[in-house]
Amino acid sequence: MSLIKYEVFQKIVELGSLTRAAEALGLTQSAVSHAISSLEDEFGFVLLIRNRTGVRLTLNGERVLKHIRSLLNCDEQLKQEIAAIKGVEAGTIRIGTFSSVSINWLPGIIRSFRQEHPLIEVKLINGDYDEIEDWLKNGEIDFGFMSLPALDSFEVIPLWMDRMVCIVPKQHPLSGSKRISYAQIEQESFIMPTKGCDQDVRRVLSKLPHQPRVQFEAGDDYAIIAMVENGLGISIISEMILSSRGHQVSMLELEAPSSRSLGIVIPSMKHASPATSKFIERTKLWVDHWRLPGEEFPQGELHP
Repeated sequence: MSLIKYEVFQKIVELGSLTRAAEALGLTQSAVSHAISSLEDEFGFVLLIRNRTGVRLTLNGERVLKHIRSLLNCDEQLKQEIAAIKGVEAGTIRIGTFSSVSINWLPGIIRSFRQEHPLIEVKLINGDYDEIEDWLKNGEIDFGFMSLPALDSFEVIPLWMDRMVCIVPKQHPLSGSKRISYAQIEQESFIMPTKGCDQDVRRVLSKLPHQPRVQFEAGDDYAIIAMVENGLGISIISEMILSSRGHQVSMLELEAPSSRSLGIVIPSMKHASPATSKFIERTKLWVDHWRLPGEEFPQGELHP
């Protein structure tokens, strides 16, 4: 069994190109082509179909990809364990994340983590909740940040309760109000997150006797904010998302307070690599001391 062939195969699937995979791995394109041909000969079936636009997996390639990823993950864990025994820290952590966590938490967490563990590489993969769950199931990431609950097959580590609020344009008649009722929401043009991007908003709306008049859907939190800023409707969003920069919207409390629970989702903490375990412990410590902008830190607390 040659792990380098598996690494080549996984990198081609990840990048969708033999040329880009060769560049990323520091190999020649002929070496990458030879590795795939050798692997296909070894397995006895075709793994990839090459065309002008790149490559795509065959059905048989899809079937073996998950197992190859699992083997490479085990190899990575073994290398990290050996390094830990020798007193050397090394390895790679692959994290699934989404915009508000990527902007508000991860820069500070990674900076803090790398000060103590400079040889551990951190790779971030951004997506929506559905994509993060798929990446976890397929072994493409070590753990992910998500809004809880998650699939029962995963372990979860709750981190933060993030308040859900309504946003309206600055020039809206309700702009000066403190709170908005569900009856008022139903009368407004509403901007809805695309399905899969934010089930938290749909959960809040499920409490309404009647659904709002959805005028637009958008797959990005900041696109929704921009649409509200330009008077195209109102929306519901998390307070954390609004904290990342100044926005020309007014934030209103919901009639019935609602929050989303943010946390870490991982297949198994027991089987997590040493690097992953260290990063999660650093994340928990960092979030314990994090505050939304404008909130004061209690006397003596460690600023992240």
